[in-house]
Amino acid sequence: MTGPATTAVQGVDLLAIAPPMLLAAAALVVLLVEAFRPAARLVATTALAGAGLALAAELVLAADVLGGGRSRATFCLPAALRGTGPASCSYVVDPFAVLLGLVALLAGAAALLLAVPEIRRTRLPAGEFCFLLLTAVAGAVALPAGRDLVTLVVCLELVSLPVFALVALRRYDGRSTESALTMFLVSVASTAVMLYGISLVYGLAGSMYLDRIAVALNPAAAPPAAAVGIVLVLVGFGFKVSAVPFHTWAPDTYAGAPVAVAAVLAVVSKVAGFAGLVLVLVLGFGGFAPVWAPLVAVLAAASMTVGNLVALRQRGALRLLAWSSIAQAGYVLAPLGALAGMAGRPELREELVAASVGYLVIYALMTTGAFAVVAFIGRITPGNDGTDLDGYRGLARTHPVVGVAFAFFLACLAGLPPGLAGLFAKVVVVRAVVDGGHGWLAVIVAVNTVIGLYYYLAWAVRLFAPPAADGAAFGALRRPIAVAIAVAVAGLVLLSVFPEPVLAGWSLTGTG
Repeated sequence: MTGPATTAVQGVDLLAIAPPMLLAAAALVVLLVEAFRPAARLVATTALAGAGLALAAELVLAADVLGGGRSRATFCLPAALRGTGPASCSYVVDPFAVLLGLVALLAGAAALLLAVPEIRRTRLPAGEFCFLLLTAVAGAVALPAGRDLVTLVVCLELVSLPVFALVALRRYDGRSTESALTMFLVSVASTAVMLYGISLVYGLAGSMYLDRIAVALNPAAAPPAAAVGIVLVLVGFGFKVSAVPFHTWAPDTYAGAPVAVAAVLAVVSKVAGFAGLVLVLVLGFGGFAPVWAPLVAVLAAASMTVGNLVALRQRGALRLLAWSSIAQAGYVLAPLGALAGMAGRPELREELVAASVGYLVIYALMTTGAFAVVAFIGRITPGNDGTDLDGYRGLARTHPVVGVAFAFFLACLAGLPPGLAGLFAKVVVVRAVVDGGHGWLAVIVAVNTVIGLYYYLAWAVRLFAPPAADGAAFGALRRPIAVAIAVAVAGLVLLSVFPEPVLAGWSLTGTG
């Protein structure tokens, strides 16, 4: 059939898709630059310029969405194909997508800065590294705007597959190869589980669009297969965000990967995974909250407890940060676990989602800063790759700015003054969980916060202790790492003074 009434042709909102498209274009340009001018500095500069253009586009998009008070939607079902259902769109840029897109872009740019010194002094191929990193960030920027299951899965794999290759890129290091293989196997298994769950949901709902799934699946009349499909999708995302008991790949992978790649795993990949989890659970499976919310609450409690208890025994920086990130994932999950009673209470949904998203943003800043300092130590300390905690002794005496900045990051992670951003984030999580009627989960959050104080403070004490007699002298702070540290400090200081921008709530919409 033909004619305007039945045509499936539609326009594309170029501004809405500009940030990930610019990142993808920059990734291709990086390969061309390396082919003709294989200079590591030029390749890295080109990658940073591409990330800067994408960040500028994201800021323009943020000004339009936030200033106009509306979302931008594209790739929508034509009117002729909608029938009486919702105005379903595959890509919606709302405040939620804008915020997490900005976080993913900043974290990706910081990872590029951390990688510059290592690319110069090792045999890492600059073009391949920057291409893979920009591709992963493109997927992380696009994912928060996805509003159908196909888009979400494709974007999630666009994040995961390049990161697996990045972990293995240090070919001369057996640890990297082993870590990459572990991550690859777990990623394949988690994707298979998720796709099986999606197939069940699609078979019952007849649609991949989240808003149509929410309408089609009636919790009162849905068969048990619907609940099974939802749980399998949740399990798949559990692997992606390294929640207990789906976390076993994370410590070895963090320890075996270059520091910049570990930062991508801890921040960019985790932001993408949590963005997809929030979208699927809240927009698509909101009616089944009584089914999945108790499971999320258990995952949150287990992740916090196991992550903090195992972190107490760590003596390596990267492994400690890996277990810390697992514990921090539990804090992000906790408000989502209290969403069981959100039916008919949109204000509760808004509060709980805001608590998770706000904590995720602050976590991204403080973790990026911590990895930046680890990259600094690994670069300038002979015989220490930045993973030995004793290698940080005396840092605040020899490099006061870096040492104080790192102490500030650790205070934020612990939730102690002067790290007020981390403290505010934990308070908001506890308050949201209590408002959701899960006092027991709030108690677990509080207890784990106290447990985490020990290893964060023990690390901070080393910074101000006298340097070891046989310790190597710290070298100069190079500009790329200094910029990454400065950006993380500036962001956390700003949020310590004005936390409302990320903790007050960001609207989440299903359509434009």
